[in-house]
Amino acid sequence: MKKVVLSTAILATLFGAGPAAAAEEVNVYSYRQPFLIEPMLNEFTKQTGIKVNVKFAKKGMAEKVQQEGEYSPADVLLTVDISRLSELVDKGVVQKVDSKVIDGNVPAQFRDSDEEWFALTTRSRAVYSSRDRVGKLGDDFDYLDLAKPEFKGKICTRSGKHPYNVSLVASIIANHGEAEAKEWLKGVKANLARKPQGNDRAQVKAISEGLCDVSLGNSYYLGKMLADKEQKAWADSVYLNYPGQNANGTHVNISGMALAKFSPNKENAIKLMEFLTSDFAQGMYAEVNYEEPVKKGVASSKLVSSWGSYKADDLPLTTIADNYAKAVKLIDEVQFDL
Repeated sequence: MKKVVLSTAILATLFGAGPAAAAEEVNVYSYRQPFLIEPMLNEFTKQTGIKVNVKFAKKGMAEKVQQEGEYSPADVLLTVDISRLSELVDKGVVQKVDSKVIDGNVPAQFRDSDEEWFALTTRSRAVYSSRDRVGKLGDDFDYLDLAKPEFKGKICTRSGKHPYNVSLVASIIANHGEAEAKEWLKGVKANLARKPQGNDRAQVKAISEGLCDVSLGNSYYLGKMLADKEQKAWADSVYLNYPGQNANGTHVNISGMALAKFSPNKENAIKLMEFLTSDFAQGMYAEVNYEEPVKKGVASSKLVSSWGSYKADDLPLTTIADNYAKAVKLIDEVQFDL
């Protein structure tokens, strides 16, 4: 009997005393940059006493969690773009979350109908235009206009295969059909000033250098450039435009979260997910990364508000996800990046 008691004590020392040990931490896999989420996670720990362990990655999250299977330490998965959230669901690495708190904070449009993913912020796919050579684009301007002859040799963009652009194409398919979307891609490609390359900020830099006059880019990058001493001159050279104000509206994507299928700290994970939809965390997203909070009543930053209000495309995010594969196919067919 003494040996049994001793063995039990040793095991408890080595692996922790079951639930009591698990209650002290939560593990996060994140595509989101450390500077953005660490302040929020630190506040969560301060309020709850739960330690947050984070693994940051640039790609391969779904594959990693899938390979780890039931032995995965992941609890909460943080990512950007509806396509990446859908991929987590398609690969079967997430589970349903039943939380009245999250449902109350995240509008139905911005969460999965099966409660397997939830948006945390929204970000618009805007168009930047040269202040000197183009000026501010009017409310009549739409994404479809980028394929018109007047933009010949004037457009810069990152790869058409980047998720931000694929999601935009998916929205155009949903709103206008595959045939029109393909013709639009052909027209935009014909109007490119250079081969697709770089990130969204690199396109604004190209505008400031006179290499092109307009570019596609997420709106929050304007805030990031204005806050950077070296990049402020790029930002000062452009106007931010919200396309589709007299049509379907500006395409909006999201950042979001999901609960890992084999979460070893499920209770703590849900507490963290609820916290990330709270006024405090939503406000921090708005101030630090210039994104739009999904929770109603939480204001955008003063800087973002100064860019003006806009009508967002009200396409359900699931519809964009459903058209994602079609969008990739069309981008390949027109050889957009070549």
